[in-house]
Amino acid sequence: MFTHKKDIFFDLDHTIWDFDKNAEETLHELYYKFNFNKLFNNESADKFIETYTTNNHRVWNLYHHGKIDKPTLRKMRFADTFTELGVDPILFPVSFEEEYLKICPTKTNLFPNAIETLKYLKNKYNLHLISNGFKEACQSKLKHSNLTPYFKTVVISEVFGVNKPDPRIFQFALNNSNATKEESIMIGDNIDADIRGAQNMGMEAIYFNTIGTQKPNDVVNMITDLKELKELF
Repeated sequence: MFTHKKDIFFDLDHTIWDFDKNAEETLHELYYKFNFNKLFNNESADKFIETYTTNNHRVWNLYHHGKIDKPTLRKMRFADTFTELGVDPILFPVSFEEEYLKICPTKTNLFPNAIETLKYLKNKYNLHLISNGFKEACQSKLKHSNLTPYFKTVVISEVFGVNKPDPRIFQFALNNSNATKEESIMIGDNIDADIRGAQNMGMEAIYFNTIGTQKPNDVVNMITDLKELKELF
């Protein structure tokens, strides 16, 4: 279906690297290390992780659209979680976040069939990455998950200075990889940042739907498992 393409651009978090699973593992470890079970009067870390995950998705959406900056994102996701769970955010230990930021990017949980799909595609296409993540975290994720060899170019929004869905980051990524939008395609999980961002600048896109939402009318292509890409390319 897309055999005429030459360059495939991937998002990283929630598309290849399983952000929620890696975050959950890290938060579970730190919950007990920092005695959050006593702080929240709850032996189970589940409610804390669930609340954090919801808040983290929300603040990242604000970040994608330039409504908050990096320090605000990092502050809000934990402060809002504490507030929601009825604990004063002033009690949040700074060292908790420092350890979280250190440990989480070293986790290596990827989405099912990620490596076999990347291996297959790399033999036929030029693979690239466009991430709205932060520089140090992205580099750590790529290194520890052994993803670096699969991508010819990596564009990180924090380095470039503009986030997806801004068309400038897509154009920069195309120029940086000597690719054309007609022969390129974007694959990602975020409808606004990845899919509409690419489509609005004339680039085809494939929505990687991991949460079972209904496909919006303006989204042309959708997959629910990365292995489907082997059939499309």
